[in-house]
Amino acid sequence: MSILRAIIKTNKGEIRIDLFPDKTPNTVANFVNLAQRNFYNGLKFHRVIEDFMIQGGCPQGTGTGGPGYKFRDEFDSSLKHNKPGILSMANAGPGTNGSQFFITHVPTPWLDGKHSVFGAIVDEKDQEVVNSIRQGDVMESVTIEGDPSSVLAVAKPFLDEWNQILDSKK
Repeated sequence: MSILRAIIKTNKGEIRIDLFPDKTPNTVANFVNLAQRNFYNGLKFHRVIEDFMIQGGCPQGTGTGGPGYKFRDEFDSSLKHNKPGILSMANAGPGTNGSQFFITHVPTPWLDGKHSVFGAIVDEKDQEVVNSIRQGDVMESVTIEGDPSSVLAVAKPFLDEWNQILDSKK
C-alpha cells in the first residue's frame, strides 16, 4: 500500500502523522474515512494529561461520544507504545474503538495490547505541537496525504456499514 500521512491542523499548529495501513488496515481505514467525511473538523482535544497523552475525536467533547459504531482492536507485534508521538485508538475495553484517538507524550508500554497503534508522528516538530496542546484546543481539520484507495478497499465491508450509520445521523 502507498504511504499515508494524516495532517491534523490544530489551533497550535500542524501535527503530521505517518499511518500504518499495512499493519492495522481497518483502524487506518476508519480514521481516513472519518477524516474524509470531515468528522474531526472543529472537535476539541477533550482530555489532556501532562507527560502522558492528548486525546480527541469525541463529537460531544466529553469522552463519551463516538461515530455510532464500534469495531474490534487490531494489534501488530511490531507496533508498540515505545516512544513519544504514537497515534493509538482510545477505547473503553476490547472491541470498543470508534472515533476517539490519542497521541502520546512519552513511552506508554502498559498500553500495548490494549490500544491499537495505527500511526506515529513524523518528527520532533510534530511532537512539539503535540506537547503544546491543552484541554479544549481544537482540531481545525484532519486531511490525508497519499492514496488511501487500497486500504479503503480492504475495509469496504466495514466502511459500508459504518457510512450507513454515519449517514443516518445527519
